[in-house]
Amino acid sequence: MKQAIMIGAGNIGRGFIGALLEKSGYHVTFADVAENLISAINERGSYTVHIQDRECAEWTVSGISGISSAGQELVDAIAGGCELITTAVGLRILPIVAKPIAAGIRARKEAGSTQIMNVVACENAIRGTSQLREAVFTHLSEEEAAYAKEYVGFADCAVDRIVPKASFENPLDVAVEQYTEWDVEKSGWKGGLPDIQGLAWVDDLSAYLERKLFTLNSGHAICAYLGALKGHRTIVESVADPAIGHLVYRAMQESGEGLIRKFGFDPDAHHAYIDRIFARFQNPFLEDETARVAREPIRKLAPADRLIKPLVTAYGYGLPVDHLIFGAAAALHFSCPEDEQSAEMRKKIEDEGVEKALADYTGLTPDHPLFGRILDVYRALGVSQK
Repeated sequence: MKQAIMIGAGNIGRGFIGALLEKSGYHVTFADVAENLISAINERGSYTVHIQDRECAEWTVSGISGISSAGQELVDAIAGGCELITTAVGLRILPIVAKPIAAGIRARKEAGSTQIMNVVACENAIRGTSQLREAVFTHLSEEEAAYAKEYVGFADCAVDRIVPKASFENPLDVAVEQYTEWDVEKSGWKGGLPDIQGLAWVDDLSAYLERKLFTLNSGHAICAYLGALKGHRTIVESVADPAIGHLVYRAMQESGEGLIRKFGFDPDAHHAYIDRIFARFQNPFLEDETARVAREPIRKLAPADRLIKPLVTAYGYGLPVDHLIFGAAAALHFSCPEDEQSAEMRKKIEDEGVEKALADYTGLTPDHPLFGRILDVYRALGVSQK
């Protein structure tokens, strides 16, 4: 049987990527630092994916196993004939998992293995696999790097599926929406292209990455930050608020006009894509919490991420950005003591001022025309909450 390692056994790992791999004939070994999760996988050996949408369904994922991603187990699994490694751990964790991946590659070289292995980082980021590859190669010698270049593929991808928090009797069960998109760039893959359910092979991923990140993720984030500011608990509640729903939809349209200019998308097709994404936010079965979507605001305010890049892109084409500006402004208001980045951001704003935070996090300089406009909306949002 084909062997795959899914690093990250959370909801995305179990409900999206791992489930599709198991459906496609792979034995999936989940690797995670959560010992209770790994123990449950090994004890139960299966779980159910619950599709909660306008049409509900479910299927069982079985024949799985679990290992710790923190020690030698993961290195041994990589060395022992694995054909595919996928990740769903979050961008900031990729440098950490790079070390055991590099150790596994080293062990394969030392064993004289000529088996092809591919790595795909399934993260909400632009070219996350390329970032993982760079981190892996920092742990390899010149000879090991040459081996990896010959026998290990690193393929970038774009992923899209909303997997909200849900509670089931089996703690491994997971709820997902019906919609799924997993686009993998052919050029980074080594060997023949396998037939994996739900995976589409593409020649150039750039347009797919930005389309998804700056439509779904941008709209999702703006909805979450505005919703949190008004005390809404879920995305469904937030988007149902007429003021928020209208603003989010218009922001997605503004981002979309920038993408149409940049990539030459067919306007009618892209507008239909926006409508499809916006409709997903309104799925009553998805109790997606605003706090979950809004977490890690510093990362989401980065120059190349979902709040700033679509704003700058559209502005660069001379297009309206009045609604997109609300994303960055509302993100600067996000307050969640349990979220490390939120706490860090709040302290920076209190100690150094919002102007310093905006400049440091977004890369925008005070003389940039958007800088002052974001601050104006930030202050207006603050006044509206008093």
